[in-house]
Amino acid sequence: MTELFDNYSSIIVFLHVISAVLWVGGMLAIRFAVHYSMQDITDPKIKLGRTLESLRRFFNMVIPAIILILITATIMIIALNLKESTLYNLVMVKEIVLTIMTIIFITIYIKRNKASKAFESGNLPAAKKQLEPIAKYFIPLNIILGIIAIFLGVTLRGF
Repeated sequence: MTELFDNYSSIIVFLHVISAVLWVGGMLAIRFAVHYSMQDITDPKIKLGRTLESLRRFFNMVIPAIILILITATIMIIALNLKESTLYNLVMVKEIVLTIMTIIFITIYIKRNKASKAFESGNLPAAKKQLEPIAKYFIPLNIILGIIAIFLGVTLRGF
């Protein structure tokens, strides 16, 4: 891993950072642009359909980003021997934050799939019930955690 990082450190760090930007930036766009623009749609079926489609497209973009974050983080922890470093506690805090974010993302993914199934069967109230906590709680919480993770990453790079 050390040789891999020595030879490709710029690419590895770039992939890590751009993936974080896609994940956190995507959530910001979904919550503060897409979500509010959907409020103008009065037909519940169209509104739910568009919401489900927006989330599907978001997932297609962010799943590879999450995988890249986890891979590049692992490479950096091993290659930079951060386990033996005085920074290891900070690294662990960042990894805990990323783990919580990933669990929340999986929850969002499952809720979106349940909503999609309800929508396809014509059960719009059940679809709406699955989607509501995504916009109200899960995405805002992941945005906050994502900003914390980015701050921790910048702090770690500064050492």
